[in-house]
Amino acid sequence: MNYKNLEEVMQAAGNPVTLLRNSQTGPYIYPVVPSEYSNWRDEQRAWRETAIFFNQSYHMTDMHMEGPDALKVLSSLGVNSFKDFGPHKAKQFVACNHDGYVIGDVVLFHLEQNRFNLVGRPSVHNWVQYHCETGRYNVRLERDERTVARPGPILRKTYRYQIQGPNALKIIEKLTGSPVPAVKFFNMTAFNIAGRHVPALRHGMVGQPGFELFGPWEDGERVMAAVVEAGREFGLRLSGARTYSSNTLESGWIPSPLPAIYTGEQIKPYRQWLPANGYEATASLGGSFYSNDIRDYYLTPYDLGYGQVVKFDHDFIGREALERMAASPRRKKVTLVLNGEDVTRAIGTMFQKGPRTKYFDFPSSVYSTLPYDKVLKDGKIIGVSTWCGYSANEGAMLTLAIVEVEHSQPGTEVTFVWGEEDGGSSKPTVERHVQVQIRATVGPVPYSEAARTTYRA
Repeated sequence: MNYKNLEEVMQAAGNPVTLLRNSQTGPYIYPVVPSEYSNWRDEQRAWRETAIFFNQSYHMTDMHMEGPDALKVLSSLGVNSFKDFGPHKAKQFVACNHDGYVIGDVVLFHLEQNRFNLVGRPSVHNWVQYHCETGRYNVRLERDERTVARPGPILRKTYRYQIQGPNALKIIEKLTGSPVPAVKFFNMTAFNIAGRHVPALRHGMVGQPGFELFGPWEDGERVMAAVVEAGREFGLRLSGARTYSSNTLESGWIPSPLPAIYTGEQIKPYRQWLPANGYEATASLGGSFYSNDIRDYYLTPYDLGYGQVVKFDHDFIGREALERMAASPRRKKVTLVLNGEDVTRAIGTMFQKGPRTKYFDFPSSVYSTLPYDKVLKDGKIIGVSTWCGYSANEGAMLTLAIVEVEHSQPGTEVTFVWGEEDGGSSKPTVERHVQVQIRATVGPVPYSEAARTTYRA
């Protein structure tokens, strides 16, 4: 059967949970970049001890917006304030549905007057594009799809690199021959690197100082070669795809909220606009948290730690609902530190012929596009874990979780449930297994002390 749009695919499946739970898509991948340049343990340590180079040129969707109505569209959809958001600034742009649940978040670059760039997973790009097309705004859009979503040769509009870590600024100084300018967090400057003009965003994705460099695709190899050469004396390591997928564990950003677009008549025209083979139709839902109501997987900006960016100084979709939530958020983002003995015992079942637990991959244990695992307290569900993996820097298995406020105090003992029900779903990344309960301790988020205390300064 050839379906025309997401709504038709959902109707055929009978329930969006069924559709996503059995999707044959695996985790969100980081293509082209080698799995490891050296080994993921030393690559993880590099962002804490020396410096790391992330090549982000392939896995994110870029959408360029230009026109007199561009800011008007963004302001009508984003929970963020756009007061004083002028050129050469960026922000984590968060979009919600009419009930205040998150559709997604991206980094929004304000490049020049009336010219913007959205970078990240495609759920926000689709939402913005839909409103641009149906709202008759004076805006021009140009999409640059991530590598796995485009046919033909690898040829993108923009390269995108990050240099992060204690020695990142020393590397920049060597590259430019000048002291690094004092640039505030999520503000932009520009460098001359290898004879090329290189715009740079002051960023700190792994909780360390650094910059995101970007520019025309044809300049990418030249700029990367210069960075790698300059970084040799400062211990710069290249990050492989395996390492990249684990960096969020220490910085505390949740990459994978389920787009809250699968319910509601008000948003039905959007589902009819979305393609039958797009991200929202093919993303896979995995983990030990189960509900037949897709709304139980929806998250709010407050759940994701974005409460500080929600501003009611403008009208936007979801504002009324978020105003009701703002006074008393029910849940809070935390880091869970899994009990090492319990994790070791679960991994140990790999060496027996009897029932085995779900395989823990390293360093990232995420095996679906949208991971949702149960968090329990005294046998009761108190939250969900959304990202699980190992940090060589902490010597621990960590998860990013959202739990009820009363159980969010660091040191609280909870239980993390690993594995799917009934032996596992039909996803190709899921082998037959049994669920296991693992003790866990609530920790702060970001878990890295540097990320919590110093890198924004």
